[in-house]
Amino acid sequence: MSRLKLMLITNDVAIATHAVDCGVDRLFVDMETRGKEERQGHLDTHRAEHTPDDVRRLRAALPGAEILTRVNPLYHGSGDEVDALVAAGTDYLMLPMFRTAEEVSEFLDLVAGRAGVTLLLETPQALVRIDEILEHRARIDEIHVGLNDLHLGMGLDFMFELLAGGLIDYLAHKIRAAGVRFGFGGIARIGEGMVPAELVLGEHVRLGSELVILSRAFHNQARSLAELRASIDLAEEIRKLRAREAEFRAAGPELLEENRARLRESVRAFARQRRARVAAGG
Repeated sequence: MSRLKLMLITNDVAIATHAVDCGVDRLFVDMETRGKEERQGHLDTHRAEHTPDDVRRLRAALPGAEILTRVNPLYHGSGDEVDALVAAGTDYLMLPMFRTAEEVSEFLDLVAGRAGVTLLLETPQALVRIDEILEHRARIDEIHVGLNDLHLGMGLDFMFELLAGGLIDYLAHKIRAAGVRFGFGGIARIGEGMVPAELVLGEHVRLGSELVILSRAFHNQARSLAELRASIDLAEEIRKLRAREAEFRAAGPELLEENRARLRESVRAFARQRRARVAAGG
């Protein structure tokens, strides 16, 4: 199993160049705006308004870099979005918020093999229909499970309940058995996170995940390279993450299961605390 592909969301050329130099594997441009505020407006989550011009600038500055662009959920303008992003030079196109295999098929037809396809599985409907969706496996490069919207759609208290409860195990088995690359969620810096990042990292290794998004902890919402350099040593943080990943890969199944048990306890405790705050009106 190859090491995790680390993805960083940015449209800033200077930050992107620095990130690649520090060991980021893929630049993530985010054009999704339709419906996102309604779904996640109450959460402190990433929201961006990137454009095809951002992709074009990144491609010109970093011709060898790998670029993924998240588009909007399917709508009447999806064909134009896809065409513009292919022309701009993106390597992968990510479809969010799909619910049916028919939507997946329509998107695959729009892309028509001109870029790689990453499906962002983040609706309960897509979860239930995973077997039907995987009938299109020959044209799907990757499926990334989006924990934020999926946990909201399922009425859960905390996104990592999806991991602790075994649902990601189920999806990982299905997706990997179909020969499609699999990943899920994001990850904080080692030693940080509502659930410690190292516990989540161990689950990526145990489940055979190949994709993860670096959380905002890796850039602290910096608006310029100068701000980024002043707030974080990105190369060092990625080095620490890679070192911990290597330790997990060298560990045996028993140690990975012990890590899984610790993650479950951490997630359950956090979810109980959240429910108690809500019940208390906090």
